[in-house]
Amino acid sequence: MTSYVHGVAVIFVSILCYYNSLNCGFVFDDISAIKENRDLRPHTPLKNVFFNDFWGTPMHKEQSHKSYRPLCVLTFRWNFAISGLEPMSYHLVNMLLHALVSVMYYRMSTIILPDVTAFIAALLFAVHPIHTEAVTGVVGRAEILSSVFFLGAFIFYVKATRRKKSTGWLYLIPTVLAVSAAMLCKEQGITICGICAIYEIFVAQKLHINDIKHLIQTLASGKAPSLSTNWWPNEATRRLIVLCVSTLGLLFARLNIMGAQLPVFTKFDNPASVSSSPIRQLTYNYLVSVNLWLLLLPDALVCDWTMNSIELIKGFSDPRNLLTIISYAIVGWLSWIAISTENRRKANVLIMGLAFMVLPFLPASNLFFPVGFVVAERVLYMPSMGFCLIVAYGFHLMSERCSKKTVWCFMALFLLSHSMKTWSRNFDWETEYSIFMSGLRVNKRNAKLFNNVGHALESESKFDEALRYFQAAVKVQKDDIGGWINVGRTYNHLKKYKEAENAYLIAKSLLPKAKPGESYQARIAPNHLNVFLNLANLISKNATRLEEADSLYRQAISMRSDYTQAYINRGDILIKLNRTKEAQEVYERALLYDSANPDIYYNLGVVFLELNKPAQALAYLDKALEYNPEHEQALLNSAILLQELARPELRKIARERLMKLLEKDDQNERVFFNLGMLAMDDRNVEEAEHYFRRAIHIKEDFRSALFNLALLLADDHRPLEAAPFLNQLVKYHPDHVKGLILLGDIYVNTLKDIDAAEHCYKRILQLDPVNIQGLHNLCVVYVERGLLAKAHSCLNEAHKLAPNEDYIIKHIQIVETRLAKLKAQPSSTREKDLAFADFDPREFGGRSTRQNKVSFKSMKSDAEGSGIEIDRSKIVHTSKDPVFLDSPTANDNFQKHESMKRIQNNYATDLDDPSSGMS
Repeated sequence: MTSYVHGVAVIFVSILCYYNSLNCGFVFDDISAIKENRDLRPHTPLKNVFFNDFWGTPMHKEQSHKSYRPLCVLTFRWNFAISGLEPMSYHLVNMLLHALVSVMYYRMSTIILPDVTAFIAALLFAVHPIHTEAVTGVVGRAEILSSVFFLGAFIFYVKATRRKKSTGWLYLIPTVLAVSAAMLCKEQGITICGICAIYEIFVAQKLHINDIKHLIQTLASGKAPSLSTNWWPNEATRRLIVLCVSTLGLLFARLNIMGAQLPVFTKFDNPASVSSSPIRQLTYNYLVSVNLWLLLLPDALVCDWTMNSIELIKGFSDPRNLLTIISYAIVGWLSWIAISTENRRKANVLIMGLAFMVLPFLPASNLFFPVGFVVAERVLYMPSMGFCLIVAYGFHLMSERCSKKTVWCFMALFLLSHSMKTWSRNFDWETEYSIFMSGLRVNKRNAKLFNNVGHALESESKFDEALRYFQAAVKVQKDDIGGWINVGRTYNHLKKYKEAENAYLIAKSLLPKAKPGESYQARIAPNHLNVFLNLANLISKNATRLEEADSLYRQAISMRSDYTQAYINRGDILIKLNRTKEAQEVYERALLYDSANPDIYYNLGVVFLELNKPAQALAYLDKALEYNPEHEQALLNSAILLQELARPELRKIARERLMKLLEKDDQNERVFFNLGMLAMDDRNVEEAEHYFRRAIHIKEDFRSALFNLALLLADDHRPLEAAPFLNQLVKYHPDHVKGLILLGDIYVNTLKDIDAAEHCYKRILQLDPVNIQGLHNLCVVYVERGLLAKAHSCLNEAHKLAPNEDYIIKHIQIVETRLAKLKAQPSSTREKDLAFADFDPREFGGRSTRQNKVSFKSMKSDAEGSGIEIDRSKIVHTSKDPVFLDSPTANDNFQKHESMKRIQNNYATDLDDPSSGMS
């Protein structure tokens, strides 16, 4: 009953400590592992989880982090299936998993410690502040989930050892399965095999130092060691063989998955890894003391310990070496007590405490192979299990020798202080800005922290503040390539293009130089090549420097042939250079390296639109949606293509795609506009009007929505409602010819404002001197004014421009008839004087010589008697007016290269290796 109460208390305390983590968002490494990881999306094949690393990069790629954790990624995928990118559900799972680990840890501790002491150890583990990164940071689930199987494997193995005269296969097989699962969640999980082996040898079989001495003496004398069942049972040997074979098998499989390649890290991730001896070895060993100190006093916590966070040990004379010696001395002293004491409980606690603390730490210690960080708090989640065992046992010993009341009060204060620190530390993880600022308060030597505060401010468009942090980053670390890229990008946002270009050039100059016979790919972080993209994107704003931009992209591709972002952006430049076919080849080459990239398929769709091949374009847009059903540009443009095919069954699909976009963003004016266009095709005036109005409400200068709504209202015999939208249109777009024509029509026929109509038509002729509709309707205005001679000259010029239009000939005849009647009058009259007033025969001359060929649709004109009405023919055809780009050309019906521009913006945010976060 007591154990049950203790277990419930541990769960309650662990949940209470991390309850406020539910309010946190996605920060730091969560962005790469969750928000940007395509493997979480339901449209991505499930098998990809087992072929890609933790961050969604194929394991075989050189830039892969080689972190193979498919079971953890599966839980992220389930989270996404349930709640999408709602952070609370991810944090809830982490919190509950930590509670589960804590109660399992309590169960494990009772194997080694007295129940009350085990309870203290479990409470300390549940509230220890060093765990906040693992629990509150979503990516820390790898540590937590691995710990579930890690502890499960140990508990099963202990049960196997307690089977008298039996190997305990019933528990040994689950042990191996649990070890495998632990390793598939986090690489550290495999170290439980070593811990189980130590338990078997020193706890289950009670091996003592005297037994070891006896064995050594026996071997030294040349005698065969005695393996009698009294001292060493065969069952134990079989269990150890299973552990050994399992470990070797799992390691072999893991190396095979990695391709027998270690991940590539740069000096910015782990400066000691590229330092010379003995600086490298001294620094690595010093880091042991840093990690031990974080367990002892978890006060100065930092989310990122890379770059120069910890100064390198300069040599043997560096006084910090003393801390290294003290740390190893403490571990050595505890180890000696463990193997030499006659007190079996003390020996068992110290041996297992050290085993749980040391073995899981070794893979992340840099002592055997370099890792992508200097210190990482979340990797101490498992090692803290051993630390808590030892501390709790120390409390137990103190309570036996000192006043129990004093010791219990001290432990209560100790646990309370840790709980409060954990609770308050969770608030630091709420946002990107808060977590990185908390890091800067502790560590101002890390340029990456300055960079990431800058990124957080940049995401809020606080570019001036962001620039100050980026500049501080390059001041702290002068060779920080990512920092200089960030400085350049921020100057670009501030429209200080010269300063931006200079910053990019500095970043480019800092790239490592190629060496003969050495792979360049292994010597440069992929994100540092973004300097070529950012610089090329900047200079390509100048149309005279497009070739220079193309050269930069080609240079980036020559450095990394699989650098797909360079291919994508180079294709954009080639299209601007009218080398569309070459752009197609570039995108097709990019597909060789990333065949599942929806942006490449989207851009190929754009290319085929340029080549006037809509069927192929639609096929590629659909392919983009196959790989990413949420691809916004592909959804939008494929819907427009489907609409233009003018088939009712395809319009239904187009509508579904647009409604899907609307679910994602109900403030997208382009979606509302195209829904309005679909409604017009379906002759649903009410619905079309609703969608056009919504589009204009979101974007008041939306050219196409303003015109089409006005046209819709005019055709629905509501010209007075149309007029305000036309005035709004010409206010923002004074060169909109069709809008001016329709507005002039309303002025003449409805508002009877001839002066305003004349102004509209003259403005049209300023923009397009050979515009037939504008010229003809101006002629009509002159007729309405009674300026018949001027109207006659105007109509004659219109006839020269359009000699085959019958209605113009008919109108000329009407005017000539009226003029003849007036000329026949014997005396001057007001009407006659007005007819010839303000007449200049040269006013309309020469227009016909300005064009070689006129091509337009036939127009209709209503002539009743001697009256002439404004031509209200089809002023615009819905498929001709821009569909959502505010551009006067029909070719702009599609949002060309939008994906490319979006990608450029994404990669301009300098991403470091996922293990280290952004820089």
